[in-house]
Amino acid sequence: MRLCKQPGASAITAEVEIRAAAASDLGTAKEWLAAAGLPTEDLSIPHMDAFLFASERSTPVGMIGVQKYSEIGLLRSLIVDEKCRGKGLGAHLVAALESKVAAGGITELWLLTIDADPFFSRLGYEVKQRHDAPTAIQSSAEFSSLCPGDAVLMRKRLIAS
Repeated sequence: MRLCKQPGASAITAEVEIRAAAASDLGTAKEWLAAAGLPTEDLSIPHMDAFLFASERSTPVGMIGVQKYSEIGLLRSLIVDEKCRGKGLGAHLVAALESKVAAGGITELWLLTIDADPFFSRLGYEVKQRHDAPTAIQSSAEFSSLCPGDAVLMRKRLIAS
């Protein structure tokens, strides 16, 4: 049975695969971001190298990305298909991204959110003041212009696996 179509399903299943994004995923990424009211202006094909997609039977059902700045990263663009929400897929995508970037040398992930701070708090992210953000994060388009000034800034220190 399909996770996202199954009424009452409460957990992700083996049918959901997390994979590296491809250049061909850019259209889907921009469509999902626009539908969620998230920035798309700065997203291009080279960014897809730092994105993961969750697929169920080859149908994309979620995505997440990161912008890398040496040993820190800016988590961006976590999207889960509405039919798949509440089943652990978002947390699974975050964990997969954290594992991937920690193995690549990133020691901290930062993010900006309008309304997902309770979700990220449950995953170990801490609210930070905007002036606490590293210069690289403050210089990002998301921080400086794309996300509103009242967006919540959060950080999580990662442990290399």
